[in-house]
Amino acid sequence: MMKKDVFILAPTENFAVGNDDLSFYRDQPHKVTNGVLMFCHEGEADITIDLTHYHICKNTSIILIPNSILHVEKASENLNLHYFCCSQEMFQSASFRLPPAFIHFLKENSCHTHADIKTYSSIAGLTTASQAIYRDKENCFRDTIAQNLLQIFFFDTYDKVQRLFTPEQIEGSDRKDKLFKKFMHLVHTYCCTHHEVSFFAQQLCISTRYLSTIAQQVGGKAAKEIIDQYLLLELKVALQSTDLSLKEIADKYGFPDQSLFGRYFKRHTGLSPKDFRNQYS
Repeated sequence: MMKKDVFILAPTENFAVGNDDLSFYRDQPHKVTNGVLMFCHEGEADITIDLTHYHICKNTSIILIPNSILHVEKASENLNLHYFCCSQEMFQSASFRLPPAFIHFLKENSCHTHADIKTYSSIAGLTTASQAIYRDKENCFRDTIAQNLLQIFFFDTYDKVQRLFTPEQIEGSDRKDKLFKKFMHLVHTYCCTHHEVSFFAQQLCISTRYLSTIAQQVGGKAAKEIIDQYLLLELKVALQSTDLSLKEIADKYGFPDQSLFGRYFKRHTGLSPKDFRNQYS
């Protein structure tokens, strides 16, 4: 039986609700273009979201910001998660009133295992209510209700994050930490089309040298290395999970031509894009 990507919405739908074992994501990483909230009811798994590893088990909630890259490295046979998947537009409309630092915090802390029922009451409520409205296909306010449910979840989560974490943990403890968090947010947003440290330094209104110093001191890596890590992850997913030609990938990810893309990829991975695709597809 062919594995199905349940996080791809039908053309006529802005959201979908259901249960899944994430089997589609077990062979190789895939980009999830829509927003997804999940709650693990049973089983456990080791997963990677972008470049961060998590262990999920019963009562773990997972938040996938649109365009996250998900890979299930291993999972128990009984893994079962409830999911609420929504379009990028619905995700952005439901969260637009919340500060960007909070959304970035969610991206950097995508999974949380709840020990207390009070801390996951909001996602449990979203699960129950979204199932009901998803089944009510004739409701003319169906999308609006789903978006309002999602917004309630975000507001409740924001309140809990504000109470459970310090402002320093959310936004950074000092100017360097805050700039580094903003840099990481920019990398997530622009690494596919902008590969040079100078671009990100300009966005932050600081010098390239100062950004490099911040990245090394706060993140423990050179700024260019961080950019390359995320860009390479995107390139590997494109080679493994799409039918785009090498030229199309080069164009999409900001390389002047296919030759430069090939040299860049081989320098960092030891394989040409064609050899990588053949080996891992």
